[in-house]
Amino acid sequence: MENQLVWKDEYSIGVDTIDKEHKRLFKIINKLFAFSEEEKKSQWACQEGIKFFKDHAMKHFAEEEKYMASIDYKDIQTHKHIHAAFRQKTLPALEEELEQSDFSPEAVDHFLGVCAGWLIGHTLTEDRAITGESSSKWGELLPSDQVNALEKTIVQLIYDMFQLESRAISEVYGGEKFGRGIYYRLVYGTRQDEKWEIVLVFEEKLLINTVGKVLGLQTNKLDSMLINAARYTAQQFVGRIREHLPDADLEEMQEENLLTYEQFQKLFEKEQPQVSLLFDTGAGYFAFCAIAPHLLENGVGNAISSDNAIAEIEEYLTQHEASKAAQKPKILVIDDSLTIRQGMKQLLEENYEISMATSGLAAIRSITLDRPDLVLLDYEMPVCDGRQVLEMIRSDETLTDLPVFFLTGRVDPESVKKVIPLKPEGYLSKYLKPEEIKSNIDKFFERKNG
Repeated sequence: MENQLVWKDEYSIGVDTIDKEHKRLFKIINKLFAFSEEEKKSQWACQEGIKFFKDHAMKHFAEEEKYMASIDYKDIQTHKHIHAAFRQKTLPALEEELEQSDFSPEAVDHFLGVCAGWLIGHTLTEDRAITGESSSKWGELLPSDQVNALEKTIVQLIYDMFQLESRAISEVYGGEKFGRGIYYRLVYGTRQDEKWEIVLVFEEKLLINTVGKVLGLQTNKLDSMLINAARYTAQQFVGRIREHLPDADLEEMQEENLLTYEQFQKLFEKEQPQVSLLFDTGAGYFAFCAIAPHLLENGVGNAISSDNAIAEIEEYLTQHEASKAAQKPKILVIDDSLTIRQGMKQLLEENYEISMATSGLAAIRSITLDRPDLVLLDYEMPVCDGRQVLEMIRSDETLTDLPVFFLTGRVDPESVKKVIPLKPEGYLSKYLKPEEIKSNIDKFFERKNG
């Protein structure tokens, strides 16, 4: 059996009843993996197993929420909101896919992969925060009904302004990089002397394909006119959704900044957003983030004012273009081993921009948001192994030519034979010396750019 969830001590939160239920959910997922991998098992067995997992998960959520209430857990409402999003959005979407495909192997694998990934991630972050083993990534999120209303408003505004059919793809966007982004921060005060920060993130091509087209832009390059037009378009956009921020009582804008990605990252590391939505518009990605009620103290660019607007925007464009010109080739390392990921990062980061993923599902999300120039893929991973991950990558027609090297301890003929139809770029043994691994990667880019 290739796919198995292995319980680790780090998953334990120190509450026996909850830890036992988590272990039981792991066992249920593993039984479902067994069903999905044995071709002779009936569809009925998979259907019943999935129903059992769902029912047990819902029962566990209720019991966990009861425990949190009994200890007066301060972040219980946020935790319940995350449970509700999984219960009301993620699971129904997966069930619909299963039914429409008549429980195809691909849909079953998708269901199991998403549920396993969610279970591991939620156990390691939000559940461990219950007993102080870790801190919750999220502060006080808006209630789901208010988030849903805001989503619909933004989707409608994007259509009204740009005639784009968009959809929300994440309610808890964590500041991940997607393509080349423009990060625009607006600060509003309230009558209660509080502060609201709103950050709009535009994929560069989205601005060019929307505001740029309205301006009649003939090139695919940002200029000061486009940035200024985007600023005022964004201000009007925020103005139309301010009433959907409950009890915000936002007054006039007090400050605006254009941020680098590094500054945006620092903001997300330091602050906890109450709203963090990511949208796919079809013409590029767009994120809406609201942080309240305080300003970033340091690390933000200069405030834009009427006195310095021209100079600030020209400086921003100069830095933006310079960073583009100096951009290193991007490599995505996919491996469930922290040691391997960190080792590869240290080995390669001087010459390459390194991003990392711990699982196939995280890798697909990373590739979708910010396509790398090369993927280093571990062959042996839990949940989805390297072959299955490469199958998912190749199933997207836009990724059929994405170069993928297997970084593996397995180079036996049978393993190689299985993946030849998926056209990997090659194999790198984990047993090679670090300088040999880097030399192979350098040679790949030399051939590619030669």
